[in-house]
Amino acid sequence: MRDLLNDLDAQKYLSDPDPIRRAQSQMKTQLPKRFYNEVSVAPAGEGFGVYLDGRPVRTPGKAVLALPTEAAAALVAEEFAAQGEKIDPSTMPVYRLVNTAIDGVAADPAAVRDDVARFASSDLLCYRADAPVGLVERQAKAWDPVLDWAQRALGARLLLAEGVIHVEQPRRALDAVGEHLALRQDPLRLAALHLMTSLTGSALLAIAVEAGEIDAETAWSAAHVDEDWQAEQWGQDSEAMARRAHRKRDMMAAAQLLEALDG
Repeated sequence: MRDLLNDLDAQKYLSDPDPIRRAQSQMKTQLPKRFYNEVSVAPAGEGFGVYLDGRPVRTPGKAVLALPTEAAAALVAEEFAAQGEKIDPSTMPVYRLVNTAIDGVAADPAAVRDDVARFASSDLLCYRADAPVGLVERQAKAWDPVLDWAQRALGARLLLAEGVIHVEQPRRALDAVGEHLALRQDPLRLAALHLMTSLTGSALLAIAVEAGEIDAETAWSAAHVDEDWQAEQWGQDSEAMARRAHRKRDMMAAAQLLEALDG
């Protein structure tokens, strides 16, 4: 299931989950020419669909792409409208995420919830450096408030560890995370949660964003405390920064979709 949820390209399950390799792969294949002039949003059943010259957009699985709010459909429409002479799925993160939800998550939402919950058993926020002092302090400043919130709001008190040695989390804490996720039934919301969890390495960061406790920028920064520290000490790698920029675009798309679903 995790492989299925990493991404969908415009033609098949799935393109490479790494955004750089995905872009390189798509460059090797000829991108389809833009075949439409007008992009619009209109009611479709109980929700809203995206239309290209009056024809409904469909997912790779051939389902009509319908979203519960007009704002969510507008996000997809904007991505189609922004395409140039050719359609490049790598520049359409919301569309890909919606495809994932409709063609993948909807078939087995419980498996997706379970996958997010499994991240909590080895959550990024629980593994701390023992030195240097500056990094230790940065981790605490960025991560402790989220852990404190999870304990207050979810009843999930997770244990901390130094280094990379695995720490067994209390069953009660993991059950609390699972109970919170069990209330999430919408495939679109679950797809966004899963993507943010995968990109940050933290179920708690993703859950906090979805709950409105922190914004996506804060979560993204928190997920890269270690990486930013290393870059300050040793300099930045251009390829790594490009990969990070692509991943951040996907992260922000997930957050935008969540906001649009609530709006």
